[in-house]
This record gives sequence, structure tokens and C-alpha cells, in this order.
Amino acid sequence: MKYSLLLGAIIISMAAYSQAWTKQYDHVDECTCGLSLVGKDDKHGFVDKDGKLVVPLIYEDALTYSEGFAAVKLNGKWGYLDSTGKVLVEPKYTEAMSFHNGFAVVSNGNDYGFIDTSGKIGIQMIYENASQFSEGLAAVNKKGMWGYIDTKGREVIACKYGFAGTFGDGSARVMQNSKWIIIDRTGKKIADSER
Repeated sequence: MKYSLLLGAIIISMAAYSQAWTKQYDHVDECTCGLSLVGKDDKHGFVDKDGKLVVPLIYEDALTYSEGFAAVKLNGKWGYLDSTGKVLVEPKYTEAMSFHNGFAVVSNGNDYGFIDTSGKIGIQMIYENASQFSEGLAAVNKKGMWGYIDTKGREVIACKYGFAGTFGDGSARVMQNSKWIIIDRTGKKIADSER
């Protein structure tokens, strides 16, 4: 009994000690890809699982790591860091999203496209808007209408919808003629949808 109480006290004190470093930040996100996004006084950086600062608190904004990369904002522009905290893409984009299916949405202020995990443009910046890849497809907006492209940049479902959501479990919600419907990965309507 005495030993179990002592063991319990040691475990509790170790857990409290291991998390003591979190108190020095205004927020600490969940650890992904070995690093946690932290923030203090409107500046953001990343720490390892033990609270050691890996990326200094110099960024105006940042997104949690996804697929080994994190979008960070410096001097009003977005770029990307790799999982070691090194700069993959210098901050130059007006908007940036997290990586999904090996691509991240970026914008130059006028158009949207996708960069790949090497940091280079993988799908040209020719869209008015775009959302992240999910199940190998991404919703894109061209001439005011939404459709879907694959990871090669090919339009696989025509841009003919008023809005298009991300795919999940093989289907997505889209707005067609002011009504919400559910389509499959070929663009075929499978059901009506309530908003």
C-alpha cells in the first residue's frame, strides 16, 4: 500500500514536471510530426515533445504540422518549414494551407495553386480559389464555378457547381442550381442533401 502511494506520487510529480514548460506559452498545440506549435505575445514557434524550442518565436502566425511541413507567416507572407524546423519555402505567399495528399494550397494574392512537398509549384496557380486535397481530389474554383482536380492537376469533375465541399468516405456535398446534393468521386449525384 505504502509503495503504491509512493509510486502514484512519483508518477503525478513527473507528469506535472514534464508539462511545466507549457506554462511559459499562451497556447500549446498538440504535438504532430514531433513538434508542437506554441505561441506567446502574438508570436509563434515550435517546440519538441520535451518543450525544447526548435523554431524560435518569430512568426506572426503558423499552422500545425501536417505531413511533415508547417505553414508559417513572416512579414505578412506565408512560407513553409520542414519537420526539422528548416525553411522549405521562403515566405512569399498571401495565403497558405496545410499539406494534404502531398500538396498544399497557396495563393499569390490573385490566383490559387498547389505546391508539392519539394516546395515547388506542383499544380499551376490558375484558380480563383481552391481547397485542400482529400481522397485524392481537391475542389477548385474557375470562372466562378467549382469542380474537382486530381493530384496531377487534371479536372476530373467539371467546374459547374456553385460550391463544392471536400470528399469524405467517397462522397462530397456540392451546390447545383441552388440545391445541395451529394456526389460520388465520378461526379454522379447519389442523393439530395439538406444544408
